[in-house]
Amino acid sequence: MNRQDDLLADGEPEKEFNPGIAARFPKKTVAGGALIRDRAGRILFLEPTYKPTLDIPGGIVEFDESPYDACRREVREEIGLDLEIGALLVVDWVPARGPWTDSIAFVFDGGVLEQTELTLDATEARAHYFLTLDAAAPRLRPSMTRRLALAQQALATGHPRYSEFGR
Repeated sequence: MNRQDDLLADGEPEKEFNPGIAARFPKKTVAGGALIRDRAGRILFLEPTYKPTLDIPGGIVEFDESPYDACRREVREEIGLDLEIGALLVVDWVPARGPWTDSIAFVFDGGVLEQTELTLDATEARAHYFLTLDAAAPRLRPSMTRRLALAQQALATGHPRYSEFGR
């Protein structure tokens, strides 16, 4: 079945028990990223044009888009490859900070690239690197380093991880 069939099978949505309450519920940002490696096991990092730290391919989920679909779309947009995204590795809750709401970050297995030539979207990334997590850590937020370490553990064990701020 597809999503539309699933929605039809679920029937009419329930009515709001208090009219207008759905619009007042808190909103969270959701993101989906891919842990993509080269044959040596190094992680693909992008140097974004819009922030000072490295990041993995992926991005913010759009309205009515799943984290998995957002990850696939963002990977295609950012590095020009239509990859088959694999299993969920990490679900990480990130607390609100500054102007940003709290968020949920999903990390999926992006697989191993046989090629290292990528077509970067120049509006998103100025460069890419294949680095070990230790080599990338000085250019990552500590919470991202922890999240990616958990993703590597999940790859090794076959068990996805839940974390809060990478712990």
